[in-house]
Amino acid sequence: MTIAVIMYKRLGLSNTDIALYTSWLYLPWVIKPFWSPFVDLLKTKRWWIVTMQLLIGAGFAGIAFSIPTAYYLQLSLAFFWLLAFASATHDIAADGYYMLALDSGEQSFFVGIRNTFYRLATIFGQGILVMLAGALETGTLLPDTPLRIPMAWSLTFYLLAALFIGLTLYHKIVLPRPASDAPRTELSVGQLASDFFHTFVTFFQKKHLGLMFFFLLTYRLGESQLVKIASPFLLDKHAASGLELSTATVGMIYGTIGVIALLLGGVLGGIVVSRHGFRRWILPMALAINLPDALYIYLSAVHPDAWQVIVAVAIEQLGYGFGFTAYMLYLIYIAEGEHKTAHYAIGTGFMALGMMLPGMAAGWIQDTIGYTPFFVWVCICTLPGILASVLVRNKIDPAFGKKS
Repeated sequence: MTIAVIMYKRLGLSNTDIALYTSWLYLPWVIKPFWSPFVDLLKTKRWWIVTMQLLIGAGFAGIAFSIPTAYYLQLSLAFFWLLAFASATHDIAADGYYMLALDSGEQSFFVGIRNTFYRLATIFGQGILVMLAGALETGTLLPDTPLRIPMAWSLTFYLLAALFIGLTLYHKIVLPRPASDAPRTELSVGQLASDFFHTFVTFFQKKHLGLMFFFLLTYRLGESQLVKIASPFLLDKHAASGLELSTATVGMIYGTIGVIALLLGGVLGGIVVSRHGFRRWILPMALAINLPDALYIYLSAVHPDAWQVIVAVAIEQLGYGFGFTAYMLYLIYIAEGEHKTAHYAIGTGFMALGMMLPGMAAGWIQDTIGYTPFFVWVCICTLPGILASVLVRNKIDPAFGKKS
């Protein structure tokens, strides 16, 4: 998502359009629970993984092809939609395949490796690829023409497409074929629909339902808007009250240093919860994910040197990583009981909805009131999430999350 925001900003789209169009890309994750049962019914998990990877590679190639054209916005958004649905489906298949191809001991061994490679992929996508596009934008490798910026991003996505297609071929050969990875032919579409309906109904029969939704939809209310505007703010011209950093610098600060800080925050969050329990740390985590947003008020008002920007972004992302631990643990907490896996998936759908809806309006709000007032607005929007954490805290089992 971040690379799409930066690319569209460099191609000249307004913050209103960027936030609206890229927020819609969360929709596949919002509705993912509705089609996940059919991934079980049709074909194998291995087939879905390889096929979705091929579609993602083709989608990247389509974006690369469309960028230098006159209809780049319509075409690239169509391919981003393809990527979003393919990626969400890949998540469904990969999670199932992980449990089918490995026994419980192997799953425990590889869970850390899996998470590490996910984080490395984030650094590659938000950091290294953006820095590559930035280097191409400077004209070092491309001629200095009016099409230099579109061509820079086109080449970046062609490289990404080639990488994905290569990985698809590799996975086609090396991925194991576990005997348990087979279509669930004993279930009909009607049975699946009936089971899903029952699961969905039981989710809405949980205790404290209103408070649960209040937390799910407001915990990241400020962050959901900030994440859409942070990169455009770093890139925007001084005349527009932005920091006017280069694309490569944004890739280094936000996509590399910021992501590393995010990882460290997540690790720290897991450690403290395992020692003292979730209930003790939910409020400090809510403060950690929300209070550092105020640093952007300082950045927009002062326009400091690059090192201060680095420190501010690192602190904000460290707090985000630490605080987001509470959100993920709450999803696990509300999923306890019958249909745990399905209820967790439904919870992640509401998580995506909580990012999508506020993010859609973020660009329009910023374009209307300016950067500094927008960041003040973001800080105001953090208050419902903090209140939700206070209210939820008393409902949590003190022993939940504590390492036995």
